[in-house]
Amino acid sequence: MVWCQADCSTTLLTVPRLGIPYFTQGKAGGGRSGGFHHVPVLLGEVIHYLAPRAGMTVLDATLGGAGHAAAILERGARLIGFDRDPEALAHAATCLSQYGGAFESRRTNFSDLLAVGREIVPGGVEGILLDLGVSSHQLDSAARGFSLKSEGPLDMRMDPDESPTAAELVNEWEEQDLARIFRDLGEERRAKAVARAIVRRRVAKPFSDTLDLANFVAGVVGRGGRIHPATRVFQALRMTVNRELESLEAALEAAPALLKPGGRVAVITFHSLEDRIVKRFFKSHSAPEIDRPEWPAARPNPDCCLRVLTRRPVGAEGSELRNNPRARSAKLRVAEKLEENEA
Repeated sequence: MVWCQADCSTTLLTVPRLGIPYFTQGKAGGGRSGGFHHVPVLLGEVIHYLAPRAGMTVLDATLGGAGHAAAILERGARLIGFDRDPEALAHAATCLSQYGGAFESRRTNFSDLLAVGREIVPGGVEGILLDLGVSSHQLDSAARGFSLKSEGPLDMRMDPDESPTAAELVNEWEEQDLARIFRDLGEERRAKAVARAIVRRRVAKPFSDTLDLANFVAGVVGRGGRIHPATRVFQALRMTVNRELESLEAALEAAPALLKPGGRVAVITFHSLEDRIVKRFFKSHSAPEIDRPEWPAARPNPDCCLRVLTRRPVGAEGSELRNNPRARSAKLRVAEKLEENEA
């Protein structure tokens, strides 16, 4: 089975614990000189929990390389795809054209999930997928400004029409603001030192390309360990530029209202902050009662509308980790909307 025309060879793998066959698109790891490289993570697990089939409508709110979308469509479901990256949407239009009217897409941020979703499917959907972070193509494409190892403009925008760029943050933000995001979003232990050094250096020479910044940060942090020393700083800049945590919180708040009773929302995170937000949201919306020390007794939880299906987050293992090392930090959490008589 071929999902698209350019660089879309597929490899059949199996999720050992579930026995579900699935396909990876292209080859894992490495850069690409052309085409759109993408390896969907936890694909078998997503299919297992969302269980797409004919008659269902699934909203892939982070379409990306369309790997999850293709597998969902292959099982007969209708799929609506959201993405703010025009390259991703163009790629998906080519790859998924064989499915005709079963697939449609919108260029929008997943934070607009409810408004745009209701516009397309007023009656709601049976499944929602949020696959956070950046795609392999975005990471490997120097021109997008995400890469630590290839020279490119210091951009990092998923939507090229939005602002600011990473260069604007690095060259214009106050030292304390840079230190805050490096610490809070990047979990960089030397956040203050990196921010101070950046502010001093930009006076003489502003930062404009990725390698310049990556090498400079490495000189401040020091080299060592298995990840690039500028990884955490780049992560913080990317998450700030694209307002990733704010978008996630907005999408989670919207998801229950768009789901039909019995419908499921699946969220794949790659960062502890993202996973913490999802865990907290699922917990607060699945507890039948809430209690406070000053109350004489617990009270019904007005936000209770979900049943958590993954007691612990599901991670990649076995052949998937061997074929796609980037899956090592992925965590999947899934919740199901309660039936009306259960809420």
